[in-house]
Amino acid sequence: MSQAHYDTELTLSDERFTARYRIAAETLAEAEAAARALAVEQTIEFPAELTTGRIAGEVVARVEDLRELGDGAFAAELSFAVELVGGELTQLLNVFFGNSSLLPNVRLERIGLSPRLAARFPGPRFGVAGLRRVLGVPKGPILSTALKPLGLSPSDLAEMARRLAAGGIHLIKDDHGLADQAFAPFEARLEAVVRALAGTGAIYAPNVTAPGEETLRRARLAREAGAGAVMVAPGLVGFDRMERLAREVGLPILSHPAFLGGFVPKGDGGIAHYALFGQLQRLAGADAVIFPNHGGRFAFTKEECAQVNAGLKDDLAGLAPAFPAPGGGMSLERVPEMRTLYGEDLIFLIGGALHRRGPDLTANARYFRALVEGA
Repeated sequence: MSQAHYDTELTLSDERFTARYRIAAETLAEAEAAARALAVEQTIEFPAELTTGRIAGEVVARVEDLRELGDGAFAAELSFAVELVGGELTQLLNVFFGNSSLLPNVRLERIGLSPRLAARFPGPRFGVAGLRRVLGVPKGPILSTALKPLGLSPSDLAEMARRLAAGGIHLIKDDHGLADQAFAPFEARLEAVVRALAGTGAIYAPNVTAPGEETLRRARLAREAGAGAVMVAPGLVGFDRMERLAREVGLPILSHPAFLGGFVPKGDGGIAHYALFGQLQRLAGADAVIFPNHGGRFAFTKEECAQVNAGLKDDLAGLAPAFPAPGGGMSLERVPEMRTLYGEDLIFLIGGALHRRGPDLTANARYFRALVEGA
């Protein structure tokens, strides 16, 4: 009994975009088979032998390059027809690493955009240069901290923000756990903190992470109230929701890493730090990206942090670079080391360490600023 073969009349351009994967394999032949399977899985997810013509030759991804890395790993470069995306970020992410994210031996290492995709997804609306203009800090690192701990009232948080701004902090954000709790409702907190920072030169980034369209509603409220930026967790609301904020709200966006830790490499799978916290964040419009610095409470290595920094700043089809904002239990004494690793385009995000130094937050912030300026 003969098998059916599937083809259709297609109108496809020659424009393609790329993704690079790391494949764990013992032999070149095994890696070649895995790369061919990846090309099918990320596109038609259908028996390749049942397709002919342009489906087989152009809709199915092409393995453009395969090379051995050593230690049982191979690098595979795949290219995809731009028409597969349909202009949607959700589908673009699906093509990059949809079903194959479930495979234990494949890791997404980096992405490459075509001109059409770079025009459709223009990346950070502000980027490094634009955020510097908003903050009035033309050079050198940006000083940032978070309002915490949970349980404080809007007036307590506003007073904390005022004292931190008086000490020279440029960017004051919500702790990522601040949402719309009864002890600090979003709108009351927004109004109180914005009022406390008026005339200080510091800007406030409220956390707008929320269910569904509420994220956009809170971001618009933040804009109308005079907040200078917003913070959102794309791991919780989706990268497409963050991209909508970038296009529709018009404020700088800080991306928070909550819920993204499970995406980074565990064994041979996951998404490389360069792609997840660097390239994909810029693709979705983040102007600054918070992630754990090495040596803090979390397990990122110095090399992984350097990869994030590179992913935020390397050329990506002309998209603006974004600020790295390493945090996660940083001490004030590590300021010089962090500046060496990340360079001048850096947001120093120091939280609990500002409080541990003593009760005078303004004095502590001034000490922090002096450390950074003298580093």
